[in-house]
Amino acid sequence: MAQATISSKNQIVIPREAREALGLKAGDKVLVVVRGKRVLVLQQPRSYRDAIRGLAGKHYPSQHVRKERESWE
Repeated sequence: MAQATISSKNQIVIPREAREALGLKAGDKVLVVVRGKRVLVLQQPRSYRDAIRGLAGKHYPSQHVRKERESWE
């Protein structure tokens, strides 16, 4: 855990250990997610398509996915 201070311009510096853990460098984009009274800082995926690829196949039975695809035709 690291501590950051909010500047007079409402900015923070992401601590080095967090930047290194995420592989962030100057100019990279991050996502800021508010969950109740918590804030998460996430590395923005380079490709959202690649980031979500395979999620549906892990959570839905294959027969359900097959039936759904057949209904599209």
